[in-house]
Parts: sequence; structure tokens; C-alpha cells
Amino acid sequence: MELSNTILIALCVGLALIMFLFFRFVPVGLWITAFFSGVPVSLFTLIGMRLRKVNPHEVVRPLISATKAGLELETDKLEAHYLAGGNVSDVTNALISADKANMELSFQRATAIDLAGRNVLEAVKVSVNPKVIETPKVAAVANDGIQIIAMARVTVRANIERLVGGAGEETILARVGEGIVSTIGSSQSHKMVLENPDNISKTVLSKGLDSGTAFEILSIDIADVDVGKNIGAQLQIDQAEADKQIAQAKAEERRAMAVAMEQEMKAKLVEAEAEVPQAIADAFRQGNLGVRDYYDLRNVQADTQMRESLAVDGVRNDVEERRHE
Repeated sequence: MELSNTILIALCVGLALIMFLFFRFVPVGLWITAFFSGVPVSLFTLIGMRLRKVNPHEVVRPLISATKAGLELETDKLEAHYLAGGNVSDVTNALISADKANMELSFQRATAIDLAGRNVLEAVKVSVNPKVIETPKVAAVANDGIQIIAMARVTVRANIERLVGGAGEETILARVGEGIVSTIGSSQSHKMVLENPDNISKTVLSKGLDSGTAFEILSIDIADVDVGKNIGAQLQIDQAEADKQIAQAKAEERRAMAVAMEQEMKAKLVEAEAEVPQAIADAFRQGNLGVRDYYDLRNVQADTQMRESLAVDGVRNDVEERRHE
């Protein structure tokens, strides 16, 4: 009796474990939801998804939403997109939004956009409801040398046909900024820019800046225009300062050359004066100079030194008298 009870308990536990594993592995609840939603998904399909490591909820729930919205999507294609690393929910919601907005968007294009790294749902929203992107402040210089700082608001709409392979918002902003700089730079004066800021938007818009991008530019509006520095005057000041430094360097070079020449002349004078005693001695030996002539020469030298000393003293006295006065 006890043995039969043990066997019965073991069977009940085994059955419960099997049922637990079955309901955990097979999403019966999801199958029931899909059945009553009108989506024909068999249990074997759900089991196959589990075996292929596909989350059935990520495929079946978007399929239910698409069916309720009147779209016919295939389970295999949704599962293939999931296995490719795509976002099935975003693709399905984008297809529903495009259908409600009467936009032509195929499943193949939607999945291609999603796999390209674009947010396909956001792209559909921007295509239906254009958005505004704001450029940073762009500084440019008019022909009169005055700096102009401008900021623009660009209204864009997503181009579904060019989302795959098309450039993004950064390219739009860069091109608009380049167009603003070019337009301001070609203006004769900054006053013309301040008087007619709409000329900037018209000129930039006519250049077809949205070519090769994933967006279509609807309008470019100048949001703010400010006057910056006088770049022309600053450049002239910098040039004058540079010329001044060059002139000073050349003057210093000439002064150094003059000092060097003066030192060289003094050296030659000292060298010549050093040869005078030798010349006097040679004159004595050769008999060309007598003793009296020598003393006369010394007297002349002494007289010259005295006069130079008196002159220096006189200058000093004059300086002292003027200082006391």
C-alpha cells in the first residue's frame, strides 16, 4: 500500500513538472491571445520560434497590432527580421502609421531602413510632421570687415526614399552653416545683412543643400543676427604691430652694427697708439728724432691732456650750476 502511494506521488510530481516545463516553453497564453485576435499562429510555430531562439512575444504581438490595423504581414518575414537584429515592433508601428497617413511604405523598405540603423518609426513621424532643427551660432565677416553672428532654424521633412544611404542632420547643419558664411561673406557691408536677413535664407535655400541627405528642407529662417567684432580693424592693428616690431628689430640690428663698428675703430686706435712708443724708439735709433724734439712732443701731449681736462671740468661746472638753478 505504501509502495503504491509512493509511486502515485512520484507520478503526480513528474506530471506537474512536465506540465510546468510545457507551459514555460510553449507560450500557450500568447497562442490563445493570437487565436482570439484573428491571427492564425499554431502552437508548432511558437515552439519552432523557441527552438530558433526567437522571442515569440516580439513577433506575435506586433503581428496582432498589424492585423487589427488592417495590415497583412507574414510571420516568417517578421521572424526573419527579428533574427537579422531588427526591431519588429518599430517596423510594424511605422507601417501602421504610414498606412494611416496614406504614405507609401513597403515592408521591405521599412525593414531596410530599420536594419540600416535608422529609427523607421521616427522617420515616418518626421515625414508626416516636419521638425525644426536649430543651427549653432555661425560667425562670418562681410566685405567691410565687420563680423556677423547668425543663427538659423531649419524645417526639415524626412525623405523615406533616401533614408537608406542618405546623410543625417549633421550634414544639413554643416551645409546650412557653410551657406550662411558664404552669403554673409559676399555681402558688401554688414548693414545690408542686418537690413535684409531674409536674403540669407533665400540664398541658402536656393542652393539645394538637401541633396544626398535623408531629409527635405522646407524652409530656412534666420532666428537671430548679431554684430560681432570689427575684424578688418583688428587685422590692420595686428599688421601695424607686426610692422612696428619688424622696424624695431631692424633698428636694433643697425645699432648693434654701429656699436660693433665703434668697438672695432677703438681697437684699431688702441693698436695704433700702442705703436707710437715703438715708432719714437725707432726714430731715436735712426737719428730722425732728437732729445729736444722728443720733449717738445711730450709738452704738446701734456698741453692737450690739460685742455681736455679743463673742458671736462667746465662741462661739469655748467651742469652743476644748471642743476642748482
